Amino acid sequence: MTSIKEQAAISRLLSFLQDWDNAGKVARSHILDNFIENNQGKTASELEQEFSLGASLFLVRLTTWLRLTYMTGSSLEKVLKSIGIFLTSVNSNRYLIEFLEVGGALTLLETLGMETIKEEDKKESIKLLQVIANSGRKYKELICESYGVRSIAEFLAKSKSEETQEEVQVLLDSLVHGNPKYQNQVYKGLITLLPSVSPKAQQLALQTLRSAQSIIGVTHPSIVDCVLNVLRSMHLEVQYEAIELIKDLVNYDVCEALLIGLVDLLTPPIPETSELQPKTLSSDPTALQLTSPHQRAAHLPAFLQQAAAAKAIGVLARGNTSLAEEMLRLRVVHSLMAAMGNVDHSNSQRQASLTLESNAEDLHMKIDSVQVDILATNKVNVARELYLRGQVYSNRSCYFCPRDRERLPDSTHFLEDVDGKE
Repeated sequence: MTSIKEQAAISRLLSFLQDWDNAGKVARSHILDNFIENNQGKTASELEQEFSLGASLFLVRLTTWLRLTYMTGSSLEKVLKSIGIFLTSVNSNRYLIEFLEVGGALTLLETLGMETIKEEDKKESIKLLQVIANSGRKYKELICESYGVRSIAEFLAKSKSEETQEEVQVLLDSLVHGNPKYQNQVYKGLITLLPSVSPKAQQLALQTLRSAQSIIGVTHPSIVDCVLNVLRSMHLEVQYEAIELIKDLVNYDVCEALLIGLVDLLTPPIPETSELQPKTLSSDPTALQLTSPHQRAAHLPAFLQQAAAAKAIGVLARGNTSLAEEMLRLRVVHSLMAAMGNVDHSNSQRQASLTLESNAEDLHMKIDSVQVDILATNKVNVARELYLRGQVYSNRSCYFCPRDRERLPDSTHFLEDVDGKE
């Protein structure tokens, strides 16, 4: 037989639940305000005491209302915060299971793709997904099995709030840790974010990829092109993160492809520089300039990429002698000198000169138009000279790749001549 005190508590609970059931949108909004104010930070046992061991009865009502109204966005932020009080309370595993059993995780993911829902509301959904993911491996798998990675990645790319995007990064980082079954799915999702038009999304994806790469241990074939394309960004923080990732990737099987790609970026393809007409000893001091500001602007992405590639090559060469030797075989000196001849982009000249000589920061400011023309059309082939003089280290695992042989067209004939003389 229950005591008078217990009966009174049960009566208050029933009255509260009845008030919720009979309330309209405005009244329910006030009920949620009071609940959030009075119960923030409480443990599961404190919530049960508050609701006379019937807290789950209110949670199921919150979850039901969420599923019925999330498309309209009615008091959505308050509902999500109220649910969060249950899910974040100490010893809340029971509440978490009850929420997930009625499709709570799927509902949260669906809110991320709704155009009618406000950014602040979606941020609350992300926070709840973080709580779910941090609860253990099986919960991370549940999110991934609900096509969560795709929904979360798309939201990161479209979000206009940097604060919200940072919350999404925390979630993706959580999903890639301790989730062996789906960590590759998260890894690929991060790579798909690199072409995003959002600089913040690119920056955060690059940061998280560094962590993911160390966990997975193998690279995806598309990562090289995606990372090199990011170097076109005019945002220095994005370029920085891309170079940091490149520093990590050279330790994997894509090292050769990365080095070849970086060297190639120093000399943009013919369509990018078709307006550059070398005229040695020309009396026109602007002979190497693009014909109009509009054309110069059209080539800006390639020039930004050229400058960033020169910087990345310098970082790699200064940090690892073997990488520097490898790039010498790829005729990096020739390509850097060509980049120094790009008078339409001073940063390309500066980064190329810094890479060629760390103390030559102002070298590109001292060259005249004739020297610029010579640089832009130079045919320096350091790799060939090293090969012919036998200075290439024979203990390297990759002596010459197919790309090297293409860049040494006359080395075979030279060796034949030498053999003949012997």
